[in-house]
Amino acid sequence: MSRMDLVRDLIRDPAARFYFLAAHGFYHSMSDEEYIRKLWSLKMKTELDLSDPKTLCEKLQWLKIHDHNPEYTRLADKYEVKRIVGEKIGEEHVIPLLGVWDDFDSIDIDALPDSFVLKTTHDSGGLLVCRDKSRFDRESARRHFKKALKRNFYWSGREWPYKNIKPRIIAEKFIPTLGNPDSFEYKLTCMNGKVVFSTVCRGIAHSDLSLRTNDHFDRNNEPMPWYAYYKHSKEPVSLPPQIDEMISYAETLGAGIPYVRVDFYIVDGTVYFGEMTFYTWGGFMEIVPEGWDLKLGDMLDLSGFRAP
Repeated sequence: MSRMDLVRDLIRDPAARFYFLAAHGFYHSMSDEEYIRKLWSLKMKTELDLSDPKTLCEKLQWLKIHDHNPEYTRLADKYEVKRIVGEKIGEEHVIPLLGVWDDFDSIDIDALPDSFVLKTTHDSGGLLVCRDKSRFDRESARRHFKKALKRNFYWSGREWPYKNIKPRIIAEKFIPTLGNPDSFEYKLTCMNGKVVFSTVCRGIAHSDLSLRTNDHFDRNNEPMPWYAYYKHSKEPVSLPPQIDEMISYAETLGAGIPYVRVDFYIVDGTVYFGEMTFYTWGGFMEIVPEGWDLKLGDMLDLSGFRAP
C-alpha cells in the first residue's frame, strides 16, 4: 500500500484509522473487551453481543476474550509450531527449516541456498520470498524485518495467541509451486475438534481480492454457497484426493480447541502443513449470503467454554 493510499484510508475509513492508532499504541490501555467492542462497531456496524453470542463472528470475539490457553502461543509461533506438527503428524509434513534468528543482521545470507523464504514468527503475512539470491535486496529486507520485528500483531485485533510470541525470523525451503496465481492452498476449519468445512484457495495469499478465490465444501464434500471477501472460482473446483488425510491431520492438531483453521499445501503428492489460525479474518467477516454467519455459528458449541 502506498503512502497516499494509507492516508486516503485513514481519512475515509474509521476502522482503518482505529487500526492505525492501535498499531501505534494509542489504545493499549483499553481492555480487550472494550477494544473489541469498539472495533466491532466500526467494522460490523452493529452492537456486539458477548453475553449470548450466536453468529460465528460473535463467537470468535468471545473466544478472544475468554479462551487464553497458553498452548495457543506455541501453535501460532511459526517456529515452535513446526516442532509440534512434526511430533503429531510427522516431520515429512513440515516444510524444511533452514534457520532461525533473533534479527536480520544475524542471518548469513551467503550460507542460504539460492532461493529461500524468510518469515517472521510472530505475526501474519510478514514474509519475503527470494527466488534468486543474486538479486536479493539485502538492505530492503533489513528495513522490512527491522520494522516487522517491532510489531506486536496482538494489538490490532486483540488476537491473544500472538501476544507473547518471541519475535524472530525463520528461513524455509523455497517451494516454487507456492505463491503463484495458479497455486492451491487447503484450509480446514475445525470446530470443537472436528473439521466442519474445507476451503480450496486458488491464487496468491494476502493479495488483492481479485487475485484469489475460495471455494468451501462441507463434510460430505458438497459445495457450500457462502463466501467471505474472496469469492468462488468461476471454474470448476474440487477437493483433492488427499482430503481425508488432511482432515485426519487437522483434527489431530485441532483436538481440544474450540475453533482453529489448519492450512495445508500439496507438493508432489505430499501434504505439507502451513499454519494454524484461531480467528479467521480476525473474526470480522462479511459473510454472504445473509444468514450464513448464524448458520456457521450454530456449528460452534461454546457451552464447554462459558465464562463464569
